[in-house]
Amino acid sequence: MPDRPRPRLVRPDAAVVLAGGTGRRLDHTDKAELDLGDETLLDRALRTVAGIGSVVVVGPDALPTGGLRTVREEPAYGGPAAGMIAGLRAVPEAETVLVLAVDMPGVAPATVERLVGALDEHDGAVLHDGRRQPLCGVYRRTAVLATAPADASGLAVRDLLAGLRLAEVDALPGEALDVDTWADLDDARARLQEG
Repeated sequence: MPDRPRPRLVRPDAAVVLAGGTGRRLDHTDKAELDLGDETLLDRALRTVAGIGSVVVVGPDALPTGGLRTVREEPAYGGPAAGMIAGLRAVPEAETVLVLAVDMPGVAPATVERLVGALDEHDGAVLHDGRRQPLCGVYRRTAVLATAPADASGLAVRDLLAGLRLAEVDALPGEALDVDTWADLDDARARLQEG
């Protein structure tokens, strides 16, 4: 009997939303709770990952996650690579995991589908807008954790992912916007009102 083709994956098994940054360039404001007009950055990220099997939010327990599980990197504020590792460890049942930074409001469910579609035999697929956006990617969980050091505090995400085979998915206009400054927040609000 010939091998049956595997069904095309359209969504990852789990999602990790990174929401624990310090907001250094935003006067140490909690990015997750920044207002986009009708919702916060966290609300928007959670809407993007709705329908994905397991969702875990990496950040403080006090975040309004609607009852979703939260975890914290050790030590707290250890950086996005440490947060990514903590999130991936929290979903041991998942083979493929979306990693999404809370400050990327242009990412939509269609973005996630394109990332999953590009995964193929790669270790991950990341959004690309002239440079890789590794905090918006779908990864094979075991491949990333195999490269993780015991202490990832302060580790750069690019160093964590350096040995992995990553597909790049071209970003649509506004899709890779990340909110690092007040001007970025104004830009995100304007784009969302237009779109």
